[in-house]
Amino acid sequence: MRRIYESDALSRDDDDPFSPAEDDARREPRAARTLPVERITRALTTHSLRCRALGVAVHTPEGPFAVGDRVPFAVEFTNPLPVPLSVQTVSPLRWTWAIDGHREAVHHPEEPPEEPHRFVFDRGERKRFSRGWDGQFRVSEAEWEPATAGEYTLSVAVNVADPDAVGLAAETTVSLE
Repeated sequence: MRRIYESDALSRDDDDPFSPAEDDARREPRAARTLPVERITRALTTHSLRCRALGVAVHTPEGPFAVGDRVPFAVEFTNPLPVPLSVQTVSPLRWTWAIDGHREAVHHPEEPPEEPHRFVFDRGERKRFSRGWDGQFRVSEAEWEPATAGEYTLSVAVNVADPDAVGLAAETTVSLE
């Protein structure tokens, strides 16, 4: 080993293009450049595959709930694939919830502007959201009407053109007493 160091075998001519330069040792590491993975994934996968891969679930605590009580629910979106996924939505709202088809329990829905956006998931990502329904329906700008006792369907969907057809919707039943 000693002979290698004494012979200057580690230092080479400056004309040799394969010799390490003294500059390289002192430089800070450069930022790693990455490929635009989302763009590549969109190019290599179809819309239907992305929709089938994305999981949608909605969970509520065991009921029944009293009329007028807040009904908490949790929404979960999962990407089980080892590649990122993105789904184009019809508006800035990435997902919506509804009670018996009334979006956010409003009888006169206010439609968001139709500006396409994307709901983006990293590889293996799980997104969870917590919301609650107060057991009332909005019938006008300032008027709310309490729900009566019975069963209601709580549905959640990604905000795409037809979420049921592409499998981006889930629902559960909520009982009020």
